[in-house]
Amino acid sequence: MQRQLTTDEGDDAGSWWSRRCGGREVLLLALPLMISTMTWSISHFTDRMFLLWYSPVAMAAAMPAGMAHFAMLCLPLGIASYVNTFVAQYLGANRPERVGLAVFAGGRVALLFTPLFLLSIWMAPALFGATGHEPDVVVAEVLYFQILAFGAGPTILAAAFSAFFTGQGKMYTVMWVDGSSSLVNIILNYVFIFGYLGFPEGGIEGAAWATVVAAFWRVAGYWYLMHRGDNSERFGFVMGRRFDRPLLARMLKYGGPNGVQMLVEVSGITLFIFLVGKLGQDAMVTTTMAFNVNSVAFIPLLGLGIAVATVVGQQLGGDRPHLAARGTYSALTLALVYSGVMAVLYLGVPRLFLLGYASGKSPEEFLPLADTTVWLLRFVAAFCLFDAIQIVFVSALKGAGDTRFVLIVTAVTSPLPVLFGYAGVQWFDLGLYWCWWILTAWIITLAVIYCARFLQGRWRSMRVIEPDAPLITAGDLEPVLPEMVAMPPETSAPAELHA
Repeated sequence: MQRQLTTDEGDDAGSWWSRRCGGREVLLLALPLMISTMTWSISHFTDRMFLLWYSPVAMAAAMPAGMAHFAMLCLPLGIASYVNTFVAQYLGANRPERVGLAVFAGGRVALLFTPLFLLSIWMAPALFGATGHEPDVVVAEVLYFQILAFGAGPTILAAAFSAFFTGQGKMYTVMWVDGSSSLVNIILNYVFIFGYLGFPEGGIEGAAWATVVAAFWRVAGYWYLMHRGDNSERFGFVMGRRFDRPLLARMLKYGGPNGVQMLVEVSGITLFIFLVGKLGQDAMVTTTMAFNVNSVAFIPLLGLGIAVATVVGQQLGGDRPHLAARGTYSALTLALVYSGVMAVLYLGVPRLFLLGYASGKSPEEFLPLADTTVWLLRFVAAFCLFDAIQIVFVSALKGAGDTRFVLIVTAVTSPLPVLFGYAGVQWFDLGLYWCWWILTAWIITLAVIYCARFLQGRWRSMRVIEPDAPLITAGDLEPVLPEMVAMPPETSAPAELHA
């Protein structure tokens, strides 16, 4: 029989900042991930900036082709990244020997889907030929998408391996690996796009190959760090390579809806981007710039979301839902403060975010694009706070295992921006700003729904690990999780990745 836990006397001691699962603990856990995901944002930002310097056609093609590529990854990526919740709950229940099985089950997902990724190379011409985009943009879209397909398998594999660290709370490892990968991507983008150091001038093709190389870099970095020290013995890596049908079934049960939810949501955004592309090259370029600037606010919050899912998973694994809720609210406060600052900047100094793009273009050519993008950033300022709310609450729900509800919400709401956007563009000639009004309304709707679901509280009784996994007290966790927000000395700063 499972032991029911009582609240530790020290759980409520201290202020909002210092108490357990309070602001400080959540921030220390999330900060490395926010820095890590910020490096993704910087990498994408510079990638698009270099492509705009190279050719507006290349930049106009990169956004829809990149979104289509990501949509293709969503199902397996959602399953593989859900390894984070399994790792967190196994450690919360003091069952570290099951961690290796979960990690390598996620790795198998990457291997199973790789042939399908490669098959998409032959489907690309038909896919982008049907978008109605300008012919030179379609050619660039096809090329970019086809090359990215070679990095799809490593991207999924890296997601499963990174979950081994995030599930433990070792966020600095993720920061070092992802940060170094982004640096590699930025350097190779510049070299491959413009043709330096003896490489031919590659344009959008060079940008795609830089992304592929960076994906393999992530896999190599995580694989090396996973096998350092006593990890193989402690977490059962040798036994973890065997096929565990019940565990894989549970991963598909909970991670599958997570992947389908990501697929439906990103597919909706991708169709939205395709719709904007029908409005012309300038509409696509300005939307791409606005999305890239928004990534400065949005993508770091994804790192905070991973931290929220980890906190919720670990605390529910130890049967402490009150601490899971507290950690979520602490993260919400941090997210709103960060997003609020970014909203003020988007409204007050929007052109500051466009300086990099402007530096590679003539003022006469760039000024009309900048004027439109400034207006789009006002939409970003309006919805970024709601984006923060929905990211925090949906991450908490996923960390508990409430993925089926998230899937249903996504399936119902995601088609709406595309349908309303298409109707306005096709029948009422409403144009670019109409599309952005619809996008804003969609994000606000998601924030309200996920907030209401969290407050309802059904997630408190959910678990994704086996029901017979023993529950333990916070004191029993000390040998398993000696620290939640700091890395052990041997992995605190992997100097090998600086070489």
